[in-house]
Amino acid sequence: MIKQLDLTNPSVAQQFLDVQLPSYRIEAELIGFDGIPGLHDTIEKLGKCQETFFGCDVEEELAGAISFKLEEDGSVVDIHRLVVHPNYFRRGIGERLVRFVLEAFRSQANSFIVATGAANTPAKRLYAKLGFEEVRDVEAAPGLFITEFTRRGDC
Repeated sequence: MIKQLDLTNPSVAQQFLDVQLPSYRIEAELIGFDGIPGLHDTIEKLGKCQETFFGCDVEEELAGAISFKLEEDGSVVDIHRLVVHPNYFRRGIGERLVRFVLEAFRSQANSFIVATGAANTPAKRLYAKLGFEEVRDVEAAPGLFITEFTRRGDC
């Protein structure tokens, strides 16, 4: 079940961190970079975050989550985080979360954008499968490249 998450609630923020931290540790290993900002998030930081969060529960446990920001006019959905707890990898949870956001804003948004580590092959495959097109690779930090993706909103 997918539901909106209120990260101003400390217990919800902790549940989210319990998913995000192990997920980002795996990504850090994949891309060879341990400076991913999400690895340093706290309950307090998340409570002040301006992103909208949705989570996917499996048997009443948070298994994955997605967050995004909308441009002021709602024309662009910028996906900021897609995290799945490693215990739930390869079960389609990340895909369900992205599809949920795509469907929710399909008629409103002109485009969706997202970025991931250039060496994060599983994430890159997922975004390509869901109709995102690679735009470019950008050096986000010395030696760390991220791949930016875009997708039209009316697809």
